[in-house]
Amino acid sequence: MTAYLHHTGHVVRDIAAAAACYRRLGFAVPAPEFPALPPAPGRPPRAVGAGNTHVQLGRGFVELVTVVDGDGPPADAVVVPLDVPLGAAERVSAGIAATAARLSSALVRFEGLHILVLGTSDADATAARLTAGGVPHGGVQRVHRPGPAGGVPVPIGWLELDPDAPEGRLAVAEDLAGAGRADHPNGALELVEVLLCVPDDELAAHTRRYLRYLDRPARDEGPLRSFELDSGRITLVAASGVDGVLPGERPPALPAFAGYVVTVRRPDDVRALVAGAGFPLRTTPAGDLFVPAAAAHGAAVVFRAA
Repeated sequence: MTAYLHHTGHVVRDIAAAAACYRRLGFAVPAPEFPALPPAPGRPPRAVGAGNTHVQLGRGFVELVTVVDGDGPPADAVVVPLDVPLGAAERVSAGIAATAARLSSALVRFEGLHILVLGTSDADATAARLTAGGVPHGGVQRVHRPGPAGGVPVPIGWLELDPDAPEGRLAVAEDLAGAGRADHPNGALELVEVLLCVPDDELAAHTRRYLRYLDRPARDEGPLRSFELDSGRITLVAASGVDGVLPGERPPALPAFAGYVVTVRRPDDVRALVAGAGFPLRTTPAGDLFVPAAAAHGAAVVFRAA
């Protein structure tokens, strides 16, 4: 069952600049990590594929991710050599190359949000439901992640969802218990909403598609269709109705994830911090503060009172 927003992925050209931007917005951002493989047997490992870092927000997070370029990772990056089983090097390298190619294609389209991962307590049950509903997916894969506080590795199930989704990469992943909430200077608490902008004449079709993904009804709010999860929300908005949600925003391509919403303890403190850092601030019709996409590497960042 898809119950919450696991994470959204912000694909950027320069992860050092994007991380600095997020820190100025008041988020705690760890140094990015890049996988590394030797270019040839006996050679020292070098960064390959893509690197990322996570802005932890309760159970969910915002991922900053980029493709390794000719200059290599930024100076503060953590390079993690991969321990590849004997005979698996070619398969692993192909997978890394495919991920990098997908991210590069996303950046050709625009810099911004291209990834949405939904959280589930049971990847196998979710896969069975999707199969029964005729939703294409890649089947459940399992990886081991470090346990809480670096403890015993924990198996995590995940699956790629609908490879033909035009807005970007969609996936479902099980929860990594004990991830915890980071202490952000801006008081950010939770990732609570992701906004998908679609052409007016395609709103009904995209709504039907997400109904199949989520097996939940959509609330009809004029140009909006909102899917309430157990925790968080996915909102589809027709292009003509964007000003009613994010005034002044114009996604460079459609459909596109236009922005996301985080809850904060004290919006007045956020206003002072973000404006003091030189960012433009706007207010939504609902009264939330937001930083326009043009000032935040292509993704509108919305702050909502908890």
